[in-house]
Amino acid sequence: RFIAKPCAINLGIQDSGPHRAQPNAILEKVFTSITKSPDGKRLEGLSKQLDWDVRKIQRWFRHRRNQDKPTTLTKFCESMWRFTYYLSIFFYGIRFLWTAPWFWDTRQCWYNYPFQPLTSRLYYYYILELAFYWSLMFSQFTDIKRKDFLIMFVHHLATIGLITFSYMNNMVRVGTLVLCLHDASDFLLEAAKLANYAKYQRLCDAFFMLFGVVFIVTRLGIYPFWILNTTLFESWELIGPYPSWWLFNGLLITLQILHIIWSSLIIRTAYKALVRGKVSKDDRSDVESSSEEEDVTSNSTKGVFSTSSNGSNRINGHVASGQWTEE
Repeated sequence: RFIAKPCAINLGIQDSGPHRAQPNAILEKVFTSITKSPDGKRLEGLSKQLDWDVRKIQRWFRHRRNQDKPTTLTKFCESMWRFTYYLSIFFYGIRFLWTAPWFWDTRQCWYNYPFQPLTSRLYYYYILELAFYWSLMFSQFTDIKRKDFLIMFVHHLATIGLITFSYMNNMVRVGTLVLCLHDASDFLLEAAKLANYAKYQRLCDAFFMLFGVVFIVTRLGIYPFWILNTTLFESWELIGPYPSWWLFNGLLITLQILHIIWSSLIIRTAYKALVRGKVSKDDRSDVESSSEEEDVTSNSTKGVFSTSSNGSNRINGHVASGQWTEE
């Protein structure tokens, strides 16, 4: 409100929402009580009832769906908040871990386990991360629903489970490594969104490409060969197969599966960017976009729906016509 909004206004981002649908009691009742995306048969019935063209009714439903979407200014403020958090917590974690012995030798995570002291800096690092991921868990149900909703839901559950489980079992040393590693790329994604909303396309593309490289290196390279290596093999060697070993590593492997899925989406987006010359669309885009499905274009026999991507931001702003779409 006091920092992000003035920054957005100075960058020329307007607080203007999408085109609002004209008031219509019959269509409003269908929209709120029956369906937000009527099929062809219902469209024909509404067309006869209102004496409206089918295309006009489709346009009304599109405008009605989009009028409740957040504005670009709102999305910029949200991304700026997330960027600030991810950047701050990442540097806090790096500064904290730089002097920690287990950062340089992962076997230190298991020496004298479970009798390892919990310092105040370590405690606050954990509690901040846990609070943030709980907030993401709740806000996911009020945000725009996206194609990766289920994946994100599983990710948040696994993350909260890991943070809570490792804290309860005093596995906070290896837990800090997992947290810091995951924070390394997130602020770059939010930076790409901010650049997109401000219409700095080249800067957006550069941040996204950098995000993709860091994400793949940390999640497909460092994570399995550094984190999973110590939790699967070094822990087994030093402290043996403790009762919760299977659950702990099961959650970590679940994260790795999600990393592979997301990396494939990032690679597809990067490939499209190289082919088209810009980041055109994140494959994790919103189910509903502010551009929404375009009107039916007719030829001699039938109409064809054409879908464009969302210009909105949220993993989560996506791009339409070369603009970054939401996360």
